[in-house]
Amino acid sequence: MERLNYDVLKRSGYKGYILENAPEKILQFGEGNFLRAFVDYWFDMSNERAGWNGKAVLVQPIAPGLAKQINEQQGLYTLYLRGRENGEKVDRKRVISSVSRCLNPYEKADYDAMMEVAVSDDLEYIVSNTTEAGIVYDPACGKDDCPPSSFPAKLTQVLYKRWQAGKKPVVILSCELIDNNGKELEKCVKQYIEQWGLEDDFAKWCGECTFCSTLVDRIVPGRVKDPAEAARLDEENGYHDELVDVGEVFGVWNIEGPAWLEEQLPFKKSGLNCIVVPDVTPYKKRKVRILNGAHTGFVLGAYLAGFDIVRDCMHDEDVKGFMNKMLHEEVIPTLPLDKKDLEEFASAVEDRFNNPFVDHELMSISLNSTSKWKARNMPSFLDYIKINGKLPVCLTMSLAAYIAFYSNDVQELTDKGLVCRRPKGNTYTVSDDRWALEFYWEHRNDTPEQLVHAVLTNKQMWDQDLTEIAGLEETVLADLKKIRAEGAKAAYASCL
Repeated sequence: MERLNYDVLKRSGYKGYILENAPEKILQFGEGNFLRAFVDYWFDMSNERAGWNGKAVLVQPIAPGLAKQINEQQGLYTLYLRGRENGEKVDRKRVISSVSRCLNPYEKADYDAMMEVAVSDDLEYIVSNTTEAGIVYDPACGKDDCPPSSFPAKLTQVLYKRWQAGKKPVVILSCELIDNNGKELEKCVKQYIEQWGLEDDFAKWCGECTFCSTLVDRIVPGRVKDPAEAARLDEENGYHDELVDVGEVFGVWNIEGPAWLEEQLPFKKSGLNCIVVPDVTPYKKRKVRILNGAHTGFVLGAYLAGFDIVRDCMHDEDVKGFMNKMLHEEVIPTLPLDKKDLEEFASAVEDRFNNPFVDHELMSISLNSTSKWKARNMPSFLDYIKINGKLPVCLTMSLAAYIAFYSNDVQELTDKGLVCRRPKGNTYTVSDDRWALEFYWEHRNDTPEQLVHAVLTNKQMWDQDLTEIAGLEETVLADLKKIRAEGAKAAYASCL
C-alpha cells in the first residue's frame, strides 16, 4: 500500500479539508504525538475555519526523531480524536495539513534551514513542547554550537539570528508541562544572552518578543498500538500512514498574554476552545483540582473496590456519584473562577473519564499518590474547611482511601515498591518516594488508631500536623475502618 503524501491522498478519495501550500508562519520545537494532536491540529482548524493560511516547520529537539518520516509524508498525517462529547461516543478522523516539513538541526543542512526560517518575514510564532526537562539552562552550551544541546540555547540562537537580520519580534508559546513555562523559558534565554555576552540591543529586542506561559489540556495516547487496528485503518483510508496520531476529543488551550494576542491568534475566529488571559494560574488550579484531583480523589478506593480501568468506574453509580459530589460540592466552591465555567469543566471530566477508546489503568494513576494528594486534593480540602467550618465528606473519605491503599494487607517492601494485597486476592505494588513506602512498611502492624495518627502527624507528608484540624483524626479513623470492614464501594456510597 502506498505511503501517505498529497498525490496518494488525492487518489484515495479523501473529502476533508487540505491545504497544500501556505507561508511557514510557525517554527515548532517538538514533533511528537502531543504537539501534532494539539497545536498543529489547532492551526489546521484555523486554516479551514478562519482562512489563516499558515504552516508549521517542525524541529526535532533531540537527534533521534521523526523528521525522516514526516518529510516522506510531506508533513501529512492522520489524526483521530476519540472519546465522548455531551455523553455521545465520538470518533473523528482528520488529515492534518498544517505541517510543511520537519528539520533535524543535528544535520548541518537542516540547522542552516532552521536559521533561514528564523529570518523569514512570514514567521509569527515559535511553539515548543520539549518535555518537562526541555526548559533547562545548561551553561555548557556555547554561542557557536551547531546546534547547542539545550532547547533554550537553540531558541536564543534563533532569536539572535532574527534580530541580526532586522526582523520583527515574535510570539513564543511554551507548552511544556511545568509551572510558568513561558517565564522560565524567557529566564533561560536571558541567561544565555548574559553568558554569551550578546548585545544590549538584542536583549531589549528579546524583551519585545512575547513569551507566553500556556496551559494545555488534551490526553494524547498517540500511535495506534494494535497492529490489526492499524492495518484496518490503512485499508479504510486507502494509504499507509507511519504517523497516525490519536487524541481525546476534549481540548483546551489557555494562553497567558496581552489582550491584543487573542485577536491576533486565529483561534477565537475559528471557534476553538482557547482564551488569552492576563494570568493562567487560575486555569492551572482548575485543571489540577478538578481533573487531576478527581483522579487522585477516587481511584485508590476504586481500585480496592475491584475496579481496574477509569472508564469502568464511570459505569458504577456509587463511585461516579462519589467523584461528582466531591467535585461539584467540595472542590468547585473553593475555586476563583466563573462557576458556570467550572461546572462545565467538571461535567466534561465525566465524559473524558468515560472514554471508550482509552483503557486508563487505575494503578498507573496511583503512582506517587502521597505527593499527588497533597498537591491536588489538600488545597481544596483546607479551603473547604476554611470556608465552611466543617470537614468535606468526600475529600476526607478520599484521604482515608489513600491510607487504606498504602496499608492493605502489606506483604513486603521490594526495590519496586510496597507490595500489598487487594481485597479480591491479588497483590499490587505501591510506587512512591522511598521514604513514604518505608513509612508504611514500618507501620504495617499498627492498629488503625496508631496508623491514622502516624499518617496525620507526619509533617514530611503534609508540611503540617493534620490532627490539629478539629474532628479529622476521628473521622478518618472511622472512614478507614468502614473501608476495611465493608469495602471501599460501600464506604463511597455512605458519602452520598
